[in-house]
Amino acid sequence: MNFRGEGRGRDEVEINLIPLIDVLLVILIFLAATTSFAHFTRLKITLPQAAAEQQESTPLEIAVSQDGHYALNGTLIDGSTTADIARALVQAVQGKSSPVLVINADAQSTHQSVVNVMEAARQAGIERLNFAAQTAQ
Repeated sequence: MNFRGEGRGRDEVEINLIPLIDVLLVILIFLAATTSFAHFTRLKITLPQAAAEQQESTPLEIAVSQDGHYALNGTLIDGSTTADIARALVQAVQGKSSPVLVINADAQSTHQSVVNVMEAARQAGIERLNFAAQTAQ
């Protein structure tokens, strides 16, 4: 028995493009809907000019060692209490307007040592504090 049939030709294979086009249109609509088009308005601004003033005096530098000793501008402070540090800072800031204190603390110094310096600066009336750090190499 021959089930194929001699009279019938082979069917040609077709690729139906309509579902493919539908899928591509859906993807295109999705991309268009989710894309944000940002339009930045550019303003023409003329910035004001200013000249920086030279600092009147050099900042005070206090060093905090690993073992809790303090040095103000290179001279060792007698005592390590907040009152001792404040007394030394008050003597150093006499006659200076808005002094700046730079704290150079050792990386291994305790947090309490640095807080003592900050409290002493508050007691001495120093409002501007900076912390010195070195860059990583």
